Amino acid sequence: MYFDRRLWAMMAGLRWRVAAAVALGLLAMGVGILRFVFLGRVLALVFAGAAARDIGEAVVATTLCVLLRAWLDHRRTVLAQHTAGHVQSALRARLFDRIAALGPAWFSGERTGGVMLAVVDGVEQLQTFFGVYLPQLVIAACAPVMIFAVLAWWDVPTAAVLLIAALVTLALPQLVHRADRRAALARSAAFKAFGEEFLDAVQGLPTLKAFGQSRAFGAKLAAKARALSDSTFWVLALGLLTRLFTDLGTGLGAAAAIAVGAWRVRHGYMSLEALLIVLMAGSEIFRPLRDLRGVLHQGMIGQSAANAIHALLDAGGDAPAAAAPRIAHVRPEIVFDGVSFAYPGRRADAHAALSFSVREGETVAIVGPSGAGKSTIVRLLLRQHDAQRGAIRIGGHDVRTLDADQVREMIAVVAQDATLFDGSVAENLRLGRPDASDADMIAAARAANAHDFISALPDGYATRIGERGLMLSGGQRQRIAIARALLRDAPILLLDEALSSVDAENEALIQQALDRLTRGRTTLVLAHRLSSVIGADRILVLDQGRVVDEGTHAQLIARDGPYRRLMGPQLEAAAEAAGTAAAAGGASARAASGPQVR
Repeated sequence: MYFDRRLWAMMAGLRWRVAAAVALGLLAMGVGILRFVFLGRVLALVFAGAAARDIGEAVVATTLCVLLRAWLDHRRTVLAQHTAGHVQSALRARLFDRIAALGPAWFSGERTGGVMLAVVDGVEQLQTFFGVYLPQLVIAACAPVMIFAVLAWWDVPTAAVLLIAALVTLALPQLVHRADRRAALARSAAFKAFGEEFLDAVQGLPTLKAFGQSRAFGAKLAAKARALSDSTFWVLALGLLTRLFTDLGTGLGAAAAIAVGAWRVRHGYMSLEALLIVLMAGSEIFRPLRDLRGVLHQGMIGQSAANAIHALLDAGGDAPAAAAPRIAHVRPEIVFDGVSFAYPGRRADAHAALSFSVREGETVAIVGPSGAGKSTIVRLLLRQHDAQRGAIRIGGHDVRTLDADQVREMIAVVAQDATLFDGSVAENLRLGRPDASDADMIAAARAANAHDFISALPDGYATRIGERGLMLSGGQRQRIAIARALLRDAPILLLDEALSSVDAENEALIQQALDRLTRGRTTLVLAHRLSSVIGADRILVLDQGRVVDEGTHAQLIARDGPYRRLMGPQLEAAAEAAGTAAAAGGASARAASGPQVR
């Protein structure tokens, strides 16, 4: 039969519950046999013309057995389902912890839809595996021998026929086990592929509509759906074949037992009452097999889903490193010392022997063309990746020797695309500091120029802002991200293209908020917009992962080097805008003064 040892290992601490569910199932089976013993006694008494009182006692006993069996079956089902629920909850927590440990570096190489299916749908599939299939598998394996031991009391040969038939019926599905497993794995892969494409379609629907490609993508999705349908058909077809094997085994076994029993009664080797009891109670030997037949399909689907779960738990290969001790005080100073790093699967280095430093309380801006490696610096500082050569130090300590949580607690990030969650404004702000008071939260929002628009929302700070904050404008989302960073009050601040997606109307408000945010903090600004870097204490010019120039804005502009080539167009645009504004202002002044008298 189908059994996954790793799934069994997931039940550590809960196996007694499975054992209890199996015990209740076997006890219910025993009561079912006793029911048929009493029922056979009733029929024998009727045939013998016994008194109504004797028959009534046997009928009452039969009825009590029916009721007791129903209660035992109910308790077994409840216990098994509760056990499955406990396993699911523990497994989901373990999967989330694993994903969090793997971090964005691993996630960037995976499709979101596949991971979501493993965590959500895959774990849900295990409800049937743990709650129904696993207890039933154990019961079906134990039942034939136990029932044979009971029925042999009345007639060994007939009981042996039933036992042999049950064992053969239990073994027959092994004929298609490999094909069944391949089909289940193929269906799991097809389901994952469909889920990944469907999630892409939903998330990218505005883009598909804008480019008129929704119909073409729909055809691609339909092809994935057909592949899923075909693979599901094969799983169901093999399930029906298994059902046929079980039905044939139970049917032929029952017929053989009737034939043997009738012959033995005819020749005086057993009584009619014993035959009735053996045949009726013997039906219990096949009942667990028929019940198992009904859940074999779910068992295979559950184990196929488990493959994706195992792959996620095994991702990353190495066991997590032991937690580093926390250090009482780490100065907010940043040093990159000969850092080289290449993303997995890429030949070119994102950084090659990169070296620079940011002193405590200093604001350093890093500029460079797209692909120069600016955002990689943020990922390395946050330990989303580790440098392959060289060292990154905070306060003189290599970040690899510091507690990762302590490093992240020291850093607040305002990114280009602020990540907000489907919750209230207050819940999103308190991601920066969960224990923040309402007064602290409102103060941070005021400093980020966000309080006024938050107060104007339907429910103020309790307003739900939708998935990824889509109920807010881009500028509003960015101001909430700044307020969140202010509330965090971390000594190191990373601004990763914080103004790149902001329109001119919001830029001044957000720049004011950023100025308040950077005050007194060690700040690293990664940007290509002139207004973001012009006030920095130092500016580093990055190209192909190396620092190629360094200085203040005035010094770099005067050198006519790579910085001027990067920022020159913006300077010219600013000068042109200023000239146009001045000309417009002069014209307005002349118009207002009226005609001149000579």
